[in-house]
Amino acid sequence: MAWDTERTKGLLLQAATSEFCARGLAGARIDRIAAEAGVNKERIYQYFGNKNALFDAVIVTALSSLMDEVPIEGNGPEAMADYAGRLFDHHQKDATAPRLLFWEGLERGAEVVGLPKRMANCASKVNSTIAALPGISREDAGDLLITIVSLCDAAPVLPALDGLMAGNDPGRAQRRRAAVVRTVYLAAAALAAEASNADPALITQARSADSVTALTQKVT
Repeated sequence: MAWDTERTKGLLLQAATSEFCARGLAGARIDRIAAEAGVNKERIYQYFGNKNALFDAVIVTALSSLMDEVPIEGNGPEAMADYAGRLFDHHQKDATAPRLLFWEGLERGAEVVGLPKRMANCASKVNSTIAALPGISREDAGDLLITIVSLCDAAPVLPALDGLMAGNDPGRAQRRRAAVVRTVYLAAAALAAEASNADPALITQARSADSVTALTQKVT
């Protein structure tokens, strides 16, 4: 029977994702990844080259999937607040992307893996933000996006600090989500107002209070 290369790559990527999320690049072991995938470790070197290249592939795959799974939809500050809420919900269910990004930052600093693909993905997200908030600059769109990512990614990777600062009662996740959505809404409204030379207070007052409240309370 012919060897199913794509299936084997998929098994290795899945096993490597778990290993890198748990132990980072330095702590990950090729032997464990191969054993978890049920594949000879020589296949890793054949398909990916080495552990560093496998880490690159894992990051690019995970982040590309995330870009598709959580799009920016609609227009106005509500659209950005809704996006932040859905990204928060996604990370509560699956912390793969936040954990990989934190490991990448710790172990590689400003070095970017998968640069062409990730640059294209990030540019697409910036364009979607500009479409949602017409008139804002690319710099402001990028700043808003990194704020959203930071707020949402911190939740699953800093649980101890979160509990110390804000408590760990059963309703904590919903309160954190509401805070993230509210923060993003206000930031997006301020940027939209600046772009249109309007008073941000007038923009927020013009929006339906019920719609913003619904965004902060939605937990999936």
